[in-house]
Amino acid sequence: MNERNLKDLLYQEFARIGKSLSSPKRLEILDILSQGPKSVDALAKSTDMSVANVSQHLKILFNSRLVKFKKEGNFVIYELADEVISDFLITLHALSEKQLIQVQQVKEEFLNAQLGLEGITLSELIPRMEKGEVLLLDVRPKEEFEEAHIPGAISIPIEELEDAHSSLPVNCDVVAYCRGPYCLMSAEAVKILKSKGINAFRMEQGVKEWLQFVK
Repeated sequence: MNERNLKDLLYQEFARIGKSLSSPKRLEILDILSQGPKSVDALAKSTDMSVANVSQHLKILFNSRLVKFKKEGNFVIYELADEVISDFLITLHALSEKQLIQVQQVKEEFLNAQLGLEGITLSELIPRMEKGEVLLLDVRPKEEFEEAHIPGAISIPIEELEDAHSSLPVNCDVVAYCRGPYCLMSAEAVKILKSKGINAFRMEQGVKEWLQFVK
């Protein structure tokens, strides 16, 4: 095999990954799986797709070795094939935001301007948590919190927050986070908390960003 043939074969394999990432829905599925294992039904609910469509997307991701699965009773549970895929997704988001003005505009319009919420960054959060000035609130589903969470955070899923907000302390600020920069559960949480008279802030970073931050 000469050098040209070798390169052709290598780039052909690289292109398999690229082709599997060419669907917006498959990228969304990978983002959700970066939070922890999910059943096909759970993925269908999160992505507003039918189980059949999700299964087709998962088949493509599986064939390119980006996801793996196991059976638990009557359920098929999918997860990322390797942690490096989660790191790749963060890099992809950062690259897209830097290079594509449309991504910047969407984020500015929908995640910042329209929400009108004050934010806090990880670098600002950590010293304030150490001083006991803020409570960190994880509003993702319970199973995602149990899979991994930022140390010191407490779990109240967004669908439980209306009823459970009274359990939060009133003498410190609350910082809500969810799945990362493009997830709006934390924004919804801040709106709920502010409507109850609680001083709340949104942190756009999630667990995966925190893991990179502390490396």
